[in-house]
Amino acid sequence: MSIRMSNALSGMGVSDESKSTFMELQRKKVHRYVIYKIDEKKKEVVVEKTGGAGESYDEFTASLPENDCRYAVYDFDFVTEDNCQKSKIFLIAWSPSTSRIRAKMLYATSKDRFRHELEGVHYEIQATDSTEMDLQVLRDRAN
Repeated sequence: MSIRMSNALSGMGVSDESKSTFMELQRKKVHRYVIYKIDEKKKEVVVEKTGGAGESYDEFTASLPENDCRYAVYDFDFVTEDNCQKSKIFLIAWSPSTSRIRAKMLYATSKDRFRHELEGVHYEIQATDSTEMDLQVLRDRAN
């Protein structure tokens, strides 16, 4: 087995910046979302973009590439039926059907290791198009 193939099977590493940015979202509420990408040269998951605490879900979804895979973490605020303010963190594995097969495989094989590094994710969503990660999907999962 080649070194390249064994790396793909074990999953990519996760940069320190990726972990610290997630902690900022989780604990300090600095970001509404974080979009991550795999840097094949560095062989690790890195931060591609962050969204400010005031950004909308539509701004978040518009930030995902149309034809390439990404991981994203979204801090979803909502009010329960008992009128309590809550927050749940979603990990979204974005893998559009139009993305390259190699990219899909790389992101799929690295997802478990990536999720393991992000302690505090409440829910995970696998999405191949925008309807699978619609705001209503998040609401349904969070309640």
